[in-house]
Amino acid sequence: MKDKVNEIQISYKERVTSPFWKKINSSQDASELLYEHWNKNTIEVQESFKVVLLNNSNKVKGIYELSKGGITGTMIDLRILFAVVLKTLSVAIILIHNHPSGKLQPSEADKKITKKIKDAASLFDVNVLDHLIIAPNGGYYSFADNSML
Repeated sequence: MKDKVNEIQISYKERVTSPFWKKINSSQDASELLYEHWNKNTIEVQESFKVVLLNNSNKVKGIYELSKGGITGTMIDLRILFAVVLKTLSVAIILIHNHPSGKLQPSEADKKITKKIKDAASLFDVNVLDHLIIAPNGGYYSFADNSML
């Protein structure tokens, strides 16, 4: 009697009718889109980390929330991030998280996770176009605009 082997099946179906199907041309485009879709009831209370998934034309395929944390931080699991990126066949990503305090300067932890994600993404030929920090008032900080990518 043969042992059964569990196979992993991967499937993906792109929904062209996505309301996000917008081309991102700048950090401002990305911040406005994300701020518009951020839960305004929690932006001042709880830090969240999301990834914008992009196709080869920098059109948004979707937005995935990777984690929700506390007032001062949230944890990112790179395995989950890249499972989502690879399953959606995304060629570029934009990282984004909020600072409930409204402070728009990146912390050392923000800088470290950005470098870690960028290094891992390069192994999969996925471009990290930016990492944005947004504030409850709609302001934002762009790693790319500040030459930190």
